[in-house]
Amino acid sequence: MRKYITTAVIAMKGQTNGGIIYMFPSIIVNLLYLLPLMFLWRVIAANGTDAGMTLEQLLTYTYVNALLSQMLVVRTMASSWSYEGQLISLFARPASVFGQIMAQTIGGWIPMLLVFSLPMLIIAPLFGINIIPATPWFFLALLLCISLGFAIDFMFACLTIRLKGMAWLVYTMRMAVISLFSGTVIPFRILPFGLTRFFEFQPFGSLGGAPLSLFVGTASPAQIIITQLAWNIVLWPIAIIWFKKSKERQVSYGG
Repeated sequence: MRKYITTAVIAMKGQTNGGIIYMFPSIIVNLLYLLPLMFLWRVIAANGTDAGMTLEQLLTYTYVNALLSQMLVVRTMASSWSYEGQLISLFARPASVFGQIMAQTIGGWIPMLLVFSLPMLIIAPLFGINIIPATPWFFLALLLCISLGFAIDFMFACLTIRLKGMAWLVYTMRMAVISLFSGTVIPFRILPFGLTRFFEFQPFGSLGGAPLSLFVGTASPAQIIITQLAWNIVLWPIAIIWFKKSKERQVSYGG
């Protein structure tokens, strides 16, 4: 365990080697995502539109998503490292490749959580945001979301390996699919034509949208937790087996 903690600490320090000022672009991007959506929800509520969620729920959903965005949709360096030829170097270290990538990713979350998420959490009441989860099951759902996020990320890394370095294509496909199907941008609850059920039960629906729905109290904890557990049980073996079969196809610098 110590080696993974050390990896996480190194990744954390790597985010701030150039100073906190270099984190400002990421903070601005988060604010540019957050503020327009909060304004949009207020406009919709002011027009009397029935969105299937109260204004408070919509605002809290969007706000918490901005604070925990790195956890709700996990993105590791596996795909880019595969493209750059660095992933293969992890096999020379006395630690699990999955463990190294997960430790590096989790360590990389900490600076943004401290510099952006924590201050925004403190001032949340000023924006009328309820920062207390509707159910404590939110925390278990968040852990299952993170676990599933890693499994899905490793599967996309395998796809990058299989496509022989077409990392940008995989990244574009991934962002398009996850933005639509994860429920982090548009809550499933407000989708028309009865699409809510379909989106809730597909694998990406157990990512960000699942814990966020529990946070604001628009979903059943039993349904969310069982669905997340099911997808973790199904997708982790697939990710492990696929990665094992794909690693022989990796190419490092020099051939």
